[in-house]
Amino acid sequence: MKLLAHISDDKTRTQTIEEHLTSTAALAGNFAAAFGAQAEAAYTALLHDIGKYSAGFQQRLQGGPPVDHSTAGAKAAIQDGNIPAALAIAGHHSGIPDLGNPHDTADESTLVGRSKRRIEDCSQWKQEISPAKAALPPWLLHQPDNLTMAFFTRMLYSSLVDADFIDTETFMDGKAAPRGMGEPLSALLEKVRAQAKRYLDSPAASPVAQERNKVLRACMEQGAHAPQGLYTLTVPTGGGKTFASLAFALEHAVAQKPQMERIIYVIPYTSIIDQTAQTFSDLLGEDNVLAHFSGVDYKLTEKDDLTPAQYRKLLSSENWDAPIVVTTAVQFFESLYANRSSRCRKLHNIANSVILFDEAQTFPTDYLKPCVSAIAQLVQHYHTTAVLCTATQPALTPLLQELAPGLTAKELSPDPAHLYEVLRRVTRQDLGTLSAEALCTQLSSAEQVLCVVNRRKTAQDLFAQLPAEGSYCLTTFLCAADRRRQLDEIRQRLKAGLPCRVVSTSLIEAGVDVDFPLAYREAAGLDSLLQTAGRCNREGRRDPKKSIVASFQLEGLAPLPMLSQNVNAMNATERAYNLLDTPDAIHSYFESFYRTRATLDKQNILDAFQHGINGCQFPFAQVAGKFHLIDNHTYTIYLPIEEGADLCASLRGGHISRAQLRRLGIYSVECYEKQFRSLDAAGALERSPDFPDDSAILADPDLYSRRTGLSMEIEEGRAIIL
Repeated sequence: MKLLAHISDDKTRTQTIEEHLTSTAALAGNFAAAFGAQAEAAYTALLHDIGKYSAGFQQRLQGGPPVDHSTAGAKAAIQDGNIPAALAIAGHHSGIPDLGNPHDTADESTLVGRSKRRIEDCSQWKQEISPAKAALPPWLLHQPDNLTMAFFTRMLYSSLVDADFIDTETFMDGKAAPRGMGEPLSALLEKVRAQAKRYLDSPAASPVAQERNKVLRACMEQGAHAPQGLYTLTVPTGGGKTFASLAFALEHAVAQKPQMERIIYVIPYTSIIDQTAQTFSDLLGEDNVLAHFSGVDYKLTEKDDLTPAQYRKLLSSENWDAPIVVTTAVQFFESLYANRSSRCRKLHNIANSVILFDEAQTFPTDYLKPCVSAIAQLVQHYHTTAVLCTATQPALTPLLQELAPGLTAKELSPDPAHLYEVLRRVTRQDLGTLSAEALCTQLSSAEQVLCVVNRRKTAQDLFAQLPAEGSYCLTTFLCAADRRRQLDEIRQRLKAGLPCRVVSTSLIEAGVDVDFPLAYREAAGLDSLLQTAGRCNREGRRDPKKSIVASFQLEGLAPLPMLSQNVNAMNATERAYNLLDTPDAIHSYFESFYRTRATLDKQNILDAFQHGINGCQFPFAQVAGKFHLIDNHTYTIYLPIEEGADLCASLRGGHISRAQLRRLGIYSVECYEKQFRSLDAAGALERSPDFPDDSAILADPDLYSRRTGLSMEIEEGRAIIL
């Protein structure tokens, strides 16, 4: 009798284990073919559910107690000497376990421990399937170090769990899910070429636009002919690198034989992901662009009230099955060091892709080595091309030499030094130390001015001293809807020549297209100063000598501890170079900054895989718990304003769908635990076990201003307890 893997919810259809294993093996093999592991993935998938041949699991299908059906396949792979397959199989539901050490006992959760457990007889699998022993890909046999093996194991795991999910979902739904959203990359390339032609053929191109066009031509030409590999795109802020990098990526992907699968655009901050995705959607079509946030992991448990197009996008967010993916550095890198299926399922789709890293200088310094190592693994072994795009290119050559000898980055920009010279649109001044009053006097006397500071509270305090008309405060204490509204107003006032004074945190420095005649920047790193400068005289229409970018230190306010080394490196660079906006000065700044860091791998992630943790080898689970690019956990506060009011009402009633919760996200503010606890203690929050984890609704509307955002000036004890 054929034993079963699944029974449909309505009890009318069944899927045998043999059917599930063979279908999953075919899918997994196809997924892993991009990195030469088709046979290995098929072998792994054929064994992953052999534990379902046990009597206990067959009883489970009829309502019996849960049983461990993963260990059997893992033990079979161990007997074949295939540890990557064993790890992937053992964790295909619960997450890749640590390998452990020979002394682990059967009650340990490591692979070694689990291999010592007694399992129920499931030997009938040998009568139905015959998995051929798979050799590791030839390239992996020549790269036997633990770090490379661990990375491969995670990619193998991704191929298995995605195939398992898809086959199971297809059976349970009774039909194949509508995957594969979007048009072919070749069709998207034609759209980009048409837009590029409009730029290149413009008879009224300004001097700045002419330089942008030189970069664009170079990127398109090299994209069509350059081999897969690692590249840099070093262009001053405002030099058109976003479109040029996209043009390179599409030319490059289509030119490869076989053609590459997708473009992945990695941005530093969640605050600009909607803006970037919308820019690409306007150009390429909404159905071709998937925006995947670090804070939103869709879980497919019900269809909600989605349209077919929205449903396809939701499915694609689970495994990045889209031609253009826009995501964050947090989502990208944390997934590459994760061990759970929800985060790892998409990893195999990074293979055979072009990855564009926007603002590469923002790679988190405490995790710089693991991030660079991951990029190197992808480029060297998974048929990816990576491009580090920025106006302030970090000095990564020494790290590449250490982590990936032989891998070098090629510059796409035709002449970065010349670009910095001809696109120099501002003059820098150092104002030294200023009182808040003196700074506000200068800001108030200017008709149009941008001031970037390091703290949200500082931005709010300075804003309060500015004239009411035309003044704005931009911080992440504002919800995304209000930030977007204010930026629209700011652009309109700048274009109309109306008074416009903006005090902002660094969120305006990445991906926000504004053009001020005057800018101020509180002391920080050179990269921050140059990013602010990119928002001054952006189009080059004003005299550079009159377009001032003034740096300052606020009296009585020491630099943030997290920025002290940036400031020190900035000061050292300033002593050595007359002009700071040159590739040489920027390179010197980053060399100085990295040299002063105690470590570029705060949690010893790479060493953990190379040498283990306290005797535990291949500590996948332990590393996943350590690798968090944002160390301070944040809490979400939903705001009952505009559409958010009705969405908050739905949340209170427990009737909110995933689609609605996603819309509610633009009416929310993130804060740290101390701030969240203070608001809660003051009775300013409405909480419920039915709300998403670590979230609340703002119960005191007086604490949120549509102009300045969430206030932390809280009087405790105002709550009325009934």
